[in-house]
Amino acid sequence: HSHYSLATSKLLIPEYLEFWAKLKGITVIGTGDFTHAGWLKELKNKLEPAEFGLFKLKEEYKLKNDFRNLKNKSVRFLLTSEISSIYKKNGKVRKIHNLIFAPDFTTVEKIRKSLLKIGANLESDGRPILGLDAKYVLEIALEASEDILFVPAHIWTPWFSILGEKSGFDSVEECFEDLTENIFAVETGLSSDPPMNWLCSFLDEYTLVSNSDAHSPEKLGRDANIFDTELSYNNIVKALKTGNPREFLGTIDLFPQEGKYHFDGHRKCGIRWNPHQTSEHSGICPRCGKKVTIGVMNRVLRLADRKTDVQRPNKLPYYSIIPLKEILAEIGRVGINSKKISEIYYSHLRKIGSELDILLHVPIEEIRKKGNENLAEAVYRMRNKEIFIEEGFDGKFGEIKVFPEKS
Repeated sequence: HSHYSLATSKLLIPEYLEFWAKLKGITVIGTGDFTHAGWLKELKNKLEPAEFGLFKLKEEYKLKNDFRNLKNKSVRFLLTSEISSIYKKNGKVRKIHNLIFAPDFTTVEKIRKSLLKIGANLESDGRPILGLDAKYVLEIALEASEDILFVPAHIWTPWFSILGEKSGFDSVEECFEDLTENIFAVETGLSSDPPMNWLCSFLDEYTLVSNSDAHSPEKLGRDANIFDTELSYNNIVKALKTGNPREFLGTIDLFPQEGKYHFDGHRKCGIRWNPHQTSEHSGICPRCGKKVTIGVMNRVLRLADRKTDVQRPNKLPYYSIIPLKEILAEIGRVGINSKKISEIYYSHLRKIGSELDILLHVPIEEIRKKGNENLAEAVYRMRNKEIFIEEGFDGKFGEIKVFPEKS
């Protein structure tokens, strides 16, 4: 999971432009899977200490010919890992993913030692799967260091999350019981965004964070968190724990409809429903007679105790994006993984700036001059949420378009 420290603006709102100018543009990326022996060895070999609790790549491993000139910018790494727990509690099988932030390798080794002691397999999979109650995974992490941060991951995903329809709980307290006071933040996941979470008052006390997938390198940064703090592990964690709007400035998110579990449905039968349609059909697929997979929107509404999000006391800004390659693929009417799109993508990075700069910061007129009219119009529409939506469901990613389909 990654964190991107920068400010963003919607159509160049002056206060955000002013803030952007004073930021150092430092990127902090979570390492992911520090529990895996092979990856941990590589982290130790290739990273060196930077600010407290943060690391940087050793000089000999940096790219020598990086056309984006990143070698002159600051990139830091923060020790993180994702752990899967599968266990039975209160008469139901639970499948929960959690994130652990650690301040140093000593803490990492303590966590690994405790997991190995209970028989955990830390070699066969980057993300370890434990038959251990998530509460006790939190306890192990706390015993390793009081400076850890423990964050329930993608909390609404049906199959592997703390609030998921298939294997989760109905509250944070039901999962962590007397250790709940040690949970300060929760991850919204691809299929939800902050306003959806604002409908649930029991989430008011938690900072809502948005992280991208460390297991898919090209997707780093598509979801991210925005900070204004002194650069150190402690300050980043403090901002996440408190949600102080002067230190934690909000999140960058994909549009939640792009998430592959946003709506309900049955992929094999081509059934995609909003919650109302699911209710009308009693949750049963009309084609095969089986239950449809209940998506995130439905699950949020079931647990929500508000009709609107206006009552959330600590609402922070969020910025919805469409990945640049997806925009370019739509404009070019070719596949996102094509060689042509890659060439155009890197050409725009060279001429205009980084992907997030293009999507969120660069003035539209500058994109028009250095790029082209279609790209400028697409980014303008994305920033204003003038989009066309095909919601994801039952494991199928949704599609967000900025131009209407031509017949």
